[in-house]
Amino acid sequence: MRRRLSDQALPAGPPSPAIVALALSSALVLTACTATDGDLGRPRPTVWSQLIAPESGFFAAASRGEAASYFRLTDDEEQLRDRAWRFVMPASPHSVFQGEISNFAHSRILPVAAQSNDVSDYFRGLTSVSFASQASRYNRLAEDANADRLLIGPFRANAMRVVSMDRVRMRAAEGSPDVAPGKIEPAMARVIENEGLIYWVCERLDFRIRSYRYALTNLVVEMPSREAVRAERAIMALAAESAPLCQMPLNGTFGEGKRPVVYKG
Repeated sequence: MRRRLSDQALPAGPPSPAIVALALSSALVLTACTATDGDLGRPRPTVWSQLIAPESGFFAAASRGEAASYFRLTDDEEQLRDRAWRFVMPASPHSVFQGEISNFAHSRILPVAAQSNDVSDYFRGLTSVSFASQASRYNRLAEDANADRLLIGPFRANAMRVVSMDRVRMRAAEGSPDVAPGKIEPAMARVIENEGLIYWVCERLDFRIRSYRYALTNLVVEMPSREAVRAERAIMALAAESAPLCQMPLNGTFGEGKRPVVYKG
């Protein structure tokens, strides 16, 4: 009987403590580099974002016992990680510290568990700056929810392509005698990485929706406005759009019907 992919051994033994320490030290020294944002909040292409962060993240993830593949990313896998950025970052642009934590989690230097799960973060960020009227805060809430909703469709289409190609990868790795034994484990680790990323995005989407609802409720309590209706509809539309993504069939790398609490790949 074929083992679940999550039961497969990692592609290689954990790196030495010296290597991990060096990787993490380099990451911490270069923290300021992640503050340079490009599209969707991602860092612009730099030595940090293109070379140091991925290498440091690979070693850090492997040292934590997470699946880590040394294979190069396909175009779709690269795009999936780029599109995931929006959803795993804090919803509030004023959460600077949490933004840095999420930067490191996205590159896998830090575990996902380091991210905040406080639904009040967005509300505090929303009310920490001055607006001309209470309607502006409701409008910002609606705009943020609508912006998230519009990006779910492209991410889901991207995820479906990756999941489909992973099925092909699995069949080739398990069924062809021409595949070198040393290539099977990193191939399976990449499938786990991809599926774990999709789960992570779904978890952070759920967190965003709960954060938006918390913010809406507290805005209504503090400063009632007719604009609350528009914000509520935007949040409902976001929740409806996220459902097909988070219910799409994957490859079962974490077991039948089982979803990881946090991103493990």
